[in-house]
Amino acid sequence: MKYALQFLGLGLLILSSTALVPNWDEGGTNPPRNQDWPTYGGNKAGNRYSTLNQINLQNVKNLKVAWTFDAAGADGKAGRPLEIQCQPIVINGILYGLTPMLKVFAVDAATGKQRWLFDPFKNKSPRFNQSRGVMYWESRDGGPGTDRRILYSAGSTLYALNALTGEPVVDFGTNGEVDLREGLQDESKRDLSKLSVTSTTPGVIYKDILVLGSAVSEQGDAAPGHVRGFDIRTGKVRWVFHTIPQPGEKGYETWPKDAYKRIGGANNWAGMVLDEKRGTVYFGTGSPSVDFYGGIRAGQNLYSDCILALNAETGNMQWFYQTIHHDLWDRDLPCPPNLMTVKHNGKTVDAVAQTTKDGLVYVLNRDTGESLFPVEERKVPTSPALPGEVPWPTQKFPTKPAPFARQVFTEADITTRTPEAHAFVKEKFLKTRSGDKFMPPSLEGTLFFGIGGGAEWGGNASDPQGILYQNSNEMVWDLRMSDLAARNAEIASKGKTLYQANCMACHGPDRKGSGQEYPSLVDLGKRLSGQEINAVLRSGRGRMPSFQHISDQDRFTLVRYLLNADTKTAEPKPAESQDQHNAPVLTGTDEKVDFPYIPPYINNGYTRFFDPDGYPAVKPPWGTLNAIDLNTGEYLWRVPLGEFPELSKKGVPITGTENYGGPIVTAGGLVFIAGTKDERIRAFDKKTGKVVWEYQLPAGGFATPITYQVGGKQYVVIAAGGVKNGHKPGGSYMAFALP
Repeated sequence: MKYALQFLGLGLLILSSTALVPNWDEGGTNPPRNQDWPTYGGNKAGNRYSTLNQINLQNVKNLKVAWTFDAAGADGKAGRPLEIQCQPIVINGILYGLTPMLKVFAVDAATGKQRWLFDPFKNKSPRFNQSRGVMYWESRDGGPGTDRRILYSAGSTLYALNALTGEPVVDFGTNGEVDLREGLQDESKRDLSKLSVTSTTPGVIYKDILVLGSAVSEQGDAAPGHVRGFDIRTGKVRWVFHTIPQPGEKGYETWPKDAYKRIGGANNWAGMVLDEKRGTVYFGTGSPSVDFYGGIRAGQNLYSDCILALNAETGNMQWFYQTIHHDLWDRDLPCPPNLMTVKHNGKTVDAVAQTTKDGLVYVLNRDTGESLFPVEERKVPTSPALPGEVPWPTQKFPTKPAPFARQVFTEADITTRTPEAHAFVKEKFLKTRSGDKFMPPSLEGTLFFGIGGGAEWGGNASDPQGILYQNSNEMVWDLRMSDLAARNAEIASKGKTLYQANCMACHGPDRKGSGQEYPSLVDLGKRLSGQEINAVLRSGRGRMPSFQHISDQDRFTLVRYLLNADTKTAEPKPAESQDQHNAPVLTGTDEKVDFPYIPPYINNGYTRFFDPDGYPAVKPPWGTLNAIDLNTGEYLWRVPLGEFPELSKKGVPITGTENYGGPIVTAGGLVFIAGTKDERIRAFDKKTGKVVWEYQLPAGGFATPITYQVGGKQYVVIAAGGVKNGHKPGGSYMAFALP
């Protein structure tokens, strides 16, 4: 009996090994034998920092592939509709992640050997969306009966799974499932069951409460973007915070009367962080519907485009800080905040650092929401604006740190890569408005930075010294508004031509197909959303080949044609944005009803401005990695991130590339990041920005890596999913370690 008790005690010690891991924020030079990566972002503060130093500046050049897990293979023959944006987690030597088809898997973190696989769409119609990770929770009672759960979302459903078996937790919601529309109801006549509500990024867990945001449509049928607290044991909604205020709530006066009944969005799709000691959750919100036209939402529009602090137990707001008033440019806060401790005016301050699509860094006091550096409220252009639009007259301009991305497109920024490229870009530049990032969108068109980065959903990393490591995009976007009626006629004509050239041979001129081999496309919108059709066109499925030869804009037009071919009603754009947080759209046919709202003007999709050879229209750098000292607001270094090998061979200095995913930083003196167009993962010297290791991935690593230690060995893992922006598909997780 004595030996049995000793064995039981040893077993409990092993099962609770994470309790022996020191708080990651404390640092430490002697990490334990095992160290997990327990949450999205590495820890609840979202630092993406590890105290591990087995892999360091001296030996990182020796990194080798330790194991590979074929996540796409786990999907079988179902196809690969989306790239993997997942940052996995590691708990007690088990790595949990997502396949391209949104199945959850558990593998041995030391070998990559599969333990279990959960398919959310088994015996169901799939509803695909981006999902960047999973969450882990365990009950506090400990012992052999400890309740350990994996929580994540796919489609409009939140799932709770047994972390050791992958089986649904039957006492959570209905047999392990909760509808993500729960808690969004109000007295309006919106039928939420027909609206798109997903969750692209994990929430945070405080005690037994899961705080979660959502991704919704950005058009006239957008669901409310409320943030909710769910009981993690039962799945019931414990509290709701209204991001578009209702009568009697602070901020209601910043909208037209009863705006909450017909306007949606202002949602947290990019994730959140938690100060467990304070019991406070911090997050950013996005723009309200509809993007680029705010004719029915005159006002400041709180709490869209805000950094918010809520009591995690009650949902009560503690403070807010709005970064964009009356957003007309889709300048959602694109990533979770980063909770840091900095030195400011000789004092140690707990801070919230939030980066933005237009390359700004807001550094706020964690308790008050006040900026640690000066921020000016300046007048901005309010005309010419579209009829019915009332732009807000001022916007915020942080004076420090300096922006990490260009703010306006000027003639001096035009590419000089070749004389022909320069002439092409200059001709369009002279015919299109530019020069102020707050110009209201127009029928004439405007060239902007700041729609697709600066910062993106991959976020940033920080170390205990108060240094923020942020990757950035330098991409110009061509935004042009159109009268909706004229646009629909144009799309119908061009869409028909695209269908005849690419689809008619298999599906017939009447779109009725020929049975199972070539299914009917009549009433396609009743079976698939715009996002799902677009994903199939990009990547193929079954007998359906990939149509990656079709441009983003033509795919967008073809999808709208397929959805509108029967009804001929207005159908705003499917999800095709650079961050893919836009949800598919359903529209009504009666323009007299309050909801869904059909705007009189629609944008031209998310259109990047390239030169004739497909390179960005501006001078390099086209992507950068930045180290910013948030104690002082000064930059330590800034380097290009990524390269075009064909340009490098011609002697062109490294240009950087468009990049999606984020960095991690370690006590070994390294910053690891993938995400680049050249499909490589790199390690940088965190003090100098010098590349000290790189590896050519089998497909693009458009995700954020992790690092952990199991069995005395440190690993770095990245999801190489490919697909994004025309890249070849992938679907593997790759682990690197020292020999």
